[in-house]
Amino acid sequence: MRTAALLAALYLLGNASASSQDAGMNESRIHRDFRVEKESLASCTKVAKLMDCGQTLVLGQPMHIAVGSLAPQDGVGFGLAFVEHKNFTNEWRASWDVDAVATLNGSWRAGAYIKAFRLPGGMVYRTAPLIDLYSQSISLNRVDYYGLGPTTTPLAHSTYGFSENVTGVSAAIPLGGSLHRAGIAVVAELNGRFPSVRSGSESNLPSATTLFDEATAPGLTRQAAYLQPSEGIRIDPALFKDHIRLNYLVQFQQFVAPSAGTYSFRRLNGDFNHEIPLYSLFPGKLGKAYYPNRAAQFSHAGPDDCTATSGERNISRKRAATADAHPDAARPCPIISTTDKLEGSITLRAFISESFAGSGSVVPFYFMPTIGGSDIDGARILASYPDYRFRAPNLLLFRGTIEHSIGKLPLGAILSVDEGKVGLRRDDVSIDHLRHTFSAGLTVHAGGLPLIYLQFAWGGNEGSHTTTTISPSLLGNSSRPSLF
Repeated sequence: MRTAALLAALYLLGNASASSQDAGMNESRIHRDFRVEKESLASCTKVAKLMDCGQTLVLGQPMHIAVGSLAPQDGVGFGLAFVEHKNFTNEWRASWDVDAVATLNGSWRAGAYIKAFRLPGGMVYRTAPLIDLYSQSISLNRVDYYGLGPTTTPLAHSTYGFSENVTGVSAAIPLGGSLHRAGIAVVAELNGRFPSVRSGSESNLPSATTLFDEATAPGLTRQAAYLQPSEGIRIDPALFKDHIRLNYLVQFQQFVAPSAGTYSFRRLNGDFNHEIPLYSLFPGKLGKAYYPNRAAQFSHAGPDDCTATSGERNISRKRAATADAHPDAARPCPIISTTDKLEGSITLRAFISESFAGSGSVVPFYFMPTIGGSDIDGARILASYPDYRFRAPNLLLFRGTIEHSIGKLPLGAILSVDEGKVGLRRDDVSIDHLRHTFSAGLTVHAGGLPLIYLQFAWGGNEGSHTTTTISPSLLGNSSRPSLF
């Protein structure tokens, strides 16, 4: 792939340049980062350094190996990632990621991501001002399709190929004054979406392009380009002295197809999460500072970047003392380590998504949410069913999850219960006749955050399902653009 070749060339160029310069204060930031990474990899010949070497390969900056699951049925992608950042004197920080991965079935993803945010007074806001620019292309050789609605049967199982470029900008602006304590932020985005559907290539399954038509799979015969803005409110306060954290997001999306108005529609999403720690406070104690949301400390890092938003707050004293202190050097990632205390939490989630299409308009099937296994973004919903099992414009989900650390290992045990359904009409997303799934499994952690999920799910009326996924964002950092 051209992007992968470019990343490899950058890596070789950086190493060559770094070796030709002295490691002084006149050394540029990127040369310094390449030099330090090269020195770390050179120590791989020492047995005692093998762990550090492995961490450099998968977490190092400015280059590291990129690994992560693509969509279900398309496998795990392997490639390279390039990460850099810049700290400005006005307390703004910018970071950029470029990555490219490919899977064994020929699917691939490549993208570039830029984040800019402010750290006023050196204090990390839970909803810090954030601007995110991105352009991501993906090509999936297998996406499963069973038809529309909650009553489809496995007999209609087919596949199609799907490609999409998402290019856009998003922003999260916290509200000041007394509202800041409530963690209230206005969120908005403006995306250009360029989808494409092709025939399925599985030899043992029919192609959706031959089994279905425009009436049973809207958008199958023609895919329009979209201008997709959205607006919303996010609320994420920590209540009762950090003993419960809320994360609410209400978002209104508009999918406008200028060249084919019949495919234009709108969508309203409401996502309501409640996290309750099983012990005194939330996991993620760094020095004397507690972060009410473990993931929030990384929300301003790109999908390939695992450094904390505040830089020094995430460096242990030992590592800080031995770090090569360039004034704008890349910050170390969390150390992959054992658990030194019990950690656990209960999460309760309610999610609803409703679509609105005007008279004569339809929602394209490839932009509809799905339940069963995992959806196209890799989110597990009613995992006992096959991937993408039920698809419709409207969705309702209730979930309860409990996760707990296992001894001092970087592992966690997870149990969850899902209740959900899809509906062809908005009136269909009621709380009756919900399908359910029970799941149990392990989470493999790195730096204290879930990275790999291994789960066995049962309880539906179509058997059981085992899933293994690797997070496509390094150490659970900010997510990539949604594909629908």
